Amino acid sequence: MNARQPVVTIAADTMLEDAAAAYTAGDWQKAGRLCRQILDWSREHPAALELLGIIAAQTGRAAEAIELLQRAVSAAPDNAQAHFNYANLLHASGSFESALVNYARAVAIEPEFAEAYFNQGNTLLALQRFADALESYQRALSIRPRFTEALINRAVAWRGMGRLGDALQSCEGALQLDAGSVAALLTQATLLVDLRRTDAALASCERALALRSDSAEAHNTRGVVLQDLGRLDDALESFRAALALRPDYADAHRNRGGVLQALGRYAEAAESLERALQIAPDYPWLLGTLTFNQLQVCNWTALPARLEELGGKVREGARVTQPFAALALLDSPDLQRRAAASWVTAAGPTEAEPLAARAPRGDGVIRLGYFSADYHDHATTYLAAGLLEAHDRRRFRIVGFSFGPPAHDHMRRRVAMACDEFLEVNGLGDREVAALSRARGIDIAIDLKGFTQNSRPGIFAARAAPVQVSYLGYPGTMAAPYMDYLVADNVLIPQDSRAHYAEQLVYLPHSYQVNDRKRLIAARQFSRRELSLPEDAFVFCCFNNCWKITPGVFDGWMRILRAVPRSVLWLLDSSPTATRNLCREALARGVGESRLVFAPHLPVAEHLARQRAADLCLDTLPYNAHTTASDALWAGVPILTRAGQSFAARVTASLLDALGLDELITHSAEEYETLAVSLASDPQRLEQLRAKLHAQRLVAPLFDTGLFTAHLEAAYGEMQRRCRAGLAPEDIDVRTLSAGS
Repeated sequence: MNARQPVVTIAADTMLEDAAAAYTAGDWQKAGRLCRQILDWSREHPAALELLGIIAAQTGRAAEAIELLQRAVSAAPDNAQAHFNYANLLHASGSFESALVNYARAVAIEPEFAEAYFNQGNTLLALQRFADALESYQRALSIRPRFTEALINRAVAWRGMGRLGDALQSCEGALQLDAGSVAALLTQATLLVDLRRTDAALASCERALALRSDSAEAHNTRGVVLQDLGRLDDALESFRAALALRPDYADAHRNRGGVLQALGRYAEAAESLERALQIAPDYPWLLGTLTFNQLQVCNWTALPARLEELGGKVREGARVTQPFAALALLDSPDLQRRAAASWVTAAGPTEAEPLAARAPRGDGVIRLGYFSADYHDHATTYLAAGLLEAHDRRRFRIVGFSFGPPAHDHMRRRVAMACDEFLEVNGLGDREVAALSRARGIDIAIDLKGFTQNSRPGIFAARAAPVQVSYLGYPGTMAAPYMDYLVADNVLIPQDSRAHYAEQLVYLPHSYQVNDRKRLIAARQFSRRELSLPEDAFVFCCFNNCWKITPGVFDGWMRILRAVPRSVLWLLDSSPTATRNLCREALARGVGESRLVFAPHLPVAEHLARQRAADLCLDTLPYNAHTTASDALWAGVPILTRAGQSFAARVTASLLDALGLDELITHSAEEYETLAVSLASDPQRLEQLRAKLHAQRLVAPLFDTGLFTAHLEAAYGEMQRRCRAGLAPEDIDVRTLSAGS
């Protein structure tokens, strides 16, 4: 005779069936009531706890849901589904490591649980553990080969590993299974942008929108593709469409802000970025982007609080700012390295396999690849053109790799002629460019971009050459394992700051910054009247981009103007908004707006010529004048600097040191302001400085392009020697090398 089941158990099971039916029918209130009745009879009934937890999660009661499902898995530790549901909740709450523990328990109990492997992969993807995520997706696909979503997310994992070809193939596999998968089409579009196949990416977006015109994600992705194509107004329209469908779509607000920023519509950009941050306070990198955007129009309202928040979060390792913004906002080599390291780890490309040195060639020539997006009328090219021309062709072969848009100006033609080979690679993906560099036999790849606008660090992550060097374009550490050397000097990076730079350092004997001795200054003689400058005033000037002007710097400038009554400050006219804000800030500091004079943009040769109408150039902090400082000195105008802590904050000091004008280097705000007022009040002393600058300009090392090139070539030779000998990169002091002495 069979044992009789307890009445309570029978009643609980029947009630659970009713609860499940009510849940399936959408009557969650009834389902929840029945589950609670079961728990009144059996407090730790696992199935009732599980269903009640699911209902709590779906009605927005996350903490309660987690507590209920935790009880469910404790009550039934061998229930794979309960562990799976619990892990899903933990993932949604951001408890990724705990989620992974429970996905692992689910698949240990039920090894054929494809969805658990898939969700495990998604959690690993959120943690940027791309190789582990890939393994989870592979397990899911081994169980369910036609698992479309796993194919799509496997493509995302491949992308994170820099394996774009494999990623695209996985995505195409998903589309073969489901040609109408909007998610697959949008992932495909993203991959095609990475591969520089932007027209094909746009076609994928159009296919997605043909299938789902109401997909906010499709409109957003189309906007990203259009931005990459340079169709900024069309991109804005796509982001507008996305936001019309989903007003709280943080990605679309962020992307819209980026396009508005590119269009110079900074105030509107700030509104979009602020909205994105309100929706998603932890949106990666956004706090730094927003803060830097506001600097670009001299909107300092929230700056002090934002800088404090930014510094604190960078110190904690949070993903709050892209590396370049950190250079402009934080005068701390420690925080700048932390920001760069966070970017490389979380958003940057992964490191490829090391590339061994090639066997020595019979010609003994070292092949240098210079990589840039700025081979046109651009500050970096103004500096570097003379270097490319001056290289010793008996010892070096120069290959230029241009991944910027097509250009047909004088500087592009000059650079192309200076190279032994000049390659337009904008249409190639990162790995394709790296493969081309390898095929050309490049021994040393020099990145002139770093993490600046339009940079392509993925080329270097894929190992374009056995030795890779960061130089000139990015004034700081990239903190990237694929960059071997950073070119600097002892003024830029004193020994007490050495630990904050991840690369091996090349210490040049004078300034790290190359200058072109052939730079033309227009013969035109500008009068102060035609420049809207008072004839009898002392003219301070600063032609730095306005984002380099911080409230602290401006406070000092206004104190200087108040201490020198017959003086004006001559600035670059960056934008109407920035001009209005600076005039308002001057008035708030007791200085009439008439004492700020704004210079319109002019061709470079004329801009250099007009600078001679100024008496003294004033530098900025924490991001100094760089090319702008060289401009002033080449034009014969002394520049007063305050040296900060970081690379970007010490560039002008490096230039002045190489020119023998150390008396213009100060180390505190008080010293800086005192010297500015003193020079403005002592015409004889200032004239002596100008005469010294004039005498040194053509004899000191700063503008000796040939000498600089010889020193840099000595460093390249040592890099190559170490590489060929199988030695790891290490710091190089060119002063100790016979070729650089």
